[in-house]
Amino acid sequence: MKNGTAGCQAPATIPSTGSPRSGSEKNPLVSIILVARNTRDLLHEAIRSVGASRVSFETELVLVDNGSTDGTAEEIPHAFPKALYLRSSRNLGFAAAVDRAAERSRGKYLLLLNSDARLEPDALERAVRWMEANPQCGVAGAQLRNEDGSLQNSIANFPSLWTELGNKALLRRFFSSRFPGKERPAAGPTVVDSVIGAFFLTRADLWQRLRGMDEGFFFFLEETDFCYRARQAGFFVYHLPDVQVWHGKGRSAAASPAGARIEYWRSRYRYFALHAPRSHQICLRIVLPLRLVAELAGDLLLFPFRRGRPRFRERLRVRWSLLLWHLAGRPERMGLPRD
Repeated sequence: MKNGTAGCQAPATIPSTGSPRSGSEKNPLVSIILVARNTRDLLHEAIRSVGASRVSFETELVLVDNGSTDGTAEEIPHAFPKALYLRSSRNLGFAAAVDRAAERSRGKYLLLLNSDARLEPDALERAVRWMEANPQCGVAGAQLRNEDGSLQNSIANFPSLWTELGNKALLRRFFSSRFPGKERPAAGPTVVDSVIGAFFLTRADLWQRLRGMDEGFFFFLEETDFCYRARQAGFFVYHLPDVQVWHGKGRSAAASPAGARIEYWRSRYRYFALHAPRSHQICLRIVLPLRLVAELAGDLLLFPFRRGRPRFRERLRVRWSLLLWHLAGRPERMGLPRD
C-alpha cells in the first residue's frame, strides 16, 4: 500500500496488542486510525469521542504509537484493550505510520483522525452515510472547530505559487470561489482540492489503488498529495460542513515549533517537485528563501523594541532555524526528531 519510502524505513516488526482477530469475525465498515507521538492525554480524549459516536455500523480502532516516551505505551493499551495497538520504537513520520495501520485494517472505509481531534457524536455517521450515497466521492473531510467553537480552515487548495508566495487569508477572502475557506462557510457538501487531515475519510479500495500515502512526506501535505492523486484517479474530494469535529490545531506539534516549520517547508518543496512545473519549482526555491531573509532582517531591526515579547522571540527563533536549515543544504537530520 505504500508509495515512496524516503527517510521513513519501518522497523522489522511493529509489535501489536489488542483483541485477537479471528477469521470468522465480522469485518467493520470503518477502520479508525489514530497516530500519536507524546500526546497521551489528547489521545485519550480522541478515543473517548470515538467511543461516544452514535453509529449504526461496526467500527474498529487502530492506534499507532510513533515512538512516544510520555507513558503512552504503558497506559493506552490497558485503557483501551479492544483497540489494535501498534508501537514503533521510533518516529516513522505520519504517512508511514498511517500506512502501517492501513495494512492491518479491515474496514471498507479508513478514517484518519488526529490525536488532537474530537468527534461530535453524529460526525462519523453523517460522513460515512455521505460516502455510501456518493460513490464518486473518494475523500471526505469535516468542518473543524476551535475549542471556543469558532471555525478553523478545513479546506486546503493544492499548493501553487499563488498560495505559497501570496497571502492565503486574502486569497480566501477576495477569491473565495477559487480559494474556499472559513471566511465564507459552505452551505452544503462542496467539491474541493483537498481537506485538512485532522478528519480524513477515504475508501480502502482507493487507498490500495493509490498505494497509500507517500512516505516521502514525513509531516505535512501528505493528505494533500493523496487528494491530488485521488483527483487524478477520477474521484472527487468533498468538504462536509455538517460533519463537526473539534480540533486542537497545532497541539500535536507544539513541542517543537521550529522543527515542525522545517518539516512544512520540506514537504512544500517535495510537493512542488512531484506536481508542479519545473519553472514553478525553481521560482519557489529562489523566492521563499529570499523572503525568509527579508523577514529575518525586519525582525532584527525590531529586536531592540520587541525582544521582551515571547511570541516575537519564538518567531525569530523559528525563522533563524529555517535559514540555518537552508544554509546547511536542507538536511534530513534537521526538523522533527526521527528517533
